[in-house]
Amino acid sequence: MRIYGPNGTTLGSPSSATRRSTSSGFSLGEIATTVESRPAQAPRAAGGIDALLAMQGVEDSTERRKRSVARGRNALDLLDEMKIGLLSGSLDSSTVARLRAAAADLKSTSGDQGLDQVLSEIELRVEVELAKAGQ
Repeated sequence: MRIYGPNGTTLGSPSSATRRSTSSGFSLGEIATTVESRPAQAPRAAGGIDALLAMQGVEDSTERRKRSVARGRNALDLLDEMKIGLLSGSLDSSTVARLRAAAADLKSTSGDQGLDQVLSEIELRVEVELAKAGQ
């Protein structure tokens, strides 16, 4: 049933009589020749494993930047922990040790001059806070 216009309907017209071919059986036509199967090959060692490992070791600037940002955030979080410890009177020595390690990690460069400047300021703040705490 077909719908024409907003409210009009008409019945579909029957299609013409089905056509039948003169042949009465099923035929595939030309049968394709079968492809010869090959025996399975022995596994080969991947060529250039050293090159693949070297490619994995190459770090791009975005990965280096992400790691530098993460190191900076970690140092800031540790500074907050130290501040809370000093205010509560219970400064934990493990926090100080982690803060020293974070300060050492901040010395590596990220390749981005602005980010490196911010990280050096964070490192300076960490060193000042460690000196003030007498650690």
